[in-house]
Amino acid sequence: MKLFEFEAKDILRKYGIVTPRGDIACHPDEAEVITKEIGKPVALKCQIPVAGRGKAGGIVFASDAIEAKKVTSNLIGSTIEQTIVSSLLVEEKLDIVEQFYASVAIDRQARTYIVLASTNGGVDIEEIAATCPEKISRYWVDTTTGFGADTAEAMLAQFDMSKQDATSFASILHTLYKVTMDYDTELVEINPLVKTTSGEFIACDARIIVDDNALFRHPEFVERTSFRVDDTPREAEARQQKLAYVDLSGDIGIIGNGAGLVMATLDLVNLFGGRPANFLDIGGGAQADVITRGVTLVMSKPEVRTVLINILGGITRCDIVAQGIIGALNKLPIRKPIAVRMIGTNEEEGIQLLRQAGVHAYSNMEEAVKEVLRL
Repeated sequence: MKLFEFEAKDILRKYGIVTPRGDIACHPDEAEVITKEIGKPVALKCQIPVAGRGKAGGIVFASDAIEAKKVTSNLIGSTIEQTIVSSLLVEEKLDIVEQFYASVAIDRQARTYIVLASTNGGVDIEEIAATCPEKISRYWVDTTTGFGADTAEAMLAQFDMSKQDATSFASILHTLYKVTMDYDTELVEINPLVKTTSGEFIACDARIIVDDNALFRHPEFVERTSFRVDDTPREAEARQQKLAYVDLSGDIGIIGNGAGLVMATLDLVNLFGGRPANFLDIGGGAQADVITRGVTLVMSKPEVRTVLINILGGITRCDIVAQGIIGALNKLPIRKPIAVRMIGTNEEEGIQLLRQAGVHAYSNMEEAVKEVLRL
């Protein structure tokens, strides 16, 4: 679950990390009022779950309240990185001396958390790694002992920083690890973490991603469990229906049972020159109504020209899958070409049902992919 910037900053403030003065505006008049209250130039920041929004025009500065109102009028309702802007974070423009980078993320290969710090902030960490690798300090956490302030200071010893700056930076790194533990995050990032002319360290921008598997421990997010800020409309609909669905950019609908099988199907379609339009995993043991909802969802996507269904029947019964497919086809006003690869439990019964309904059915995966491309 990706949080908006203002939500991430609300959390950081609870832990004592300083953030710029500001508030959320959903209307030009609100931006004008907030800017007057701040009493200095402001940054107007589109609240969208997209990295690099500044380069895409999602962050605009205004010198006064009148200009802030005008900028907000242009940004609200606009589309940036394929996302409609519905709110802005109006913040004071900071007098920045230096920019840093700080984060705690999951290193899946190392199977632990990694703390990252850099004296080059304001750009993607990948860009820092490519251009100035010596300016990144990394620490892999032993979760049995944790990550303390002393360890954080030792991380920063490779940088040419004053003792006071190193202490401030280390305290923030230590705090980010606390946030990670308390909120079960996959990522907590401040970029840039800035030092102002007053010598204060301030979180200028922040990102937090909470692990979906831990949401049951966080009742404050209960209203967000069926919605993600980066969902497409179809992904949001699928989430409400409890379907594991992801939109992709192609024109061949993909449905399968089991994430590994669906990903293998995506790869095979790509290998044969096709472009998958989605990922949809109906899971193991799916009943006919789940299949019907899944097929209906995929076929309703305008970009989809054909649909490939790949079923490996174990606890999933092929005849039940066939009934679900037929149920969807009978409901849909427009029937798009479809090919089904089906093998396993009650395979013969399932294939017979599909053939009676005029649906191409195969037991060979490559044949099904070739057929859907032909269709």
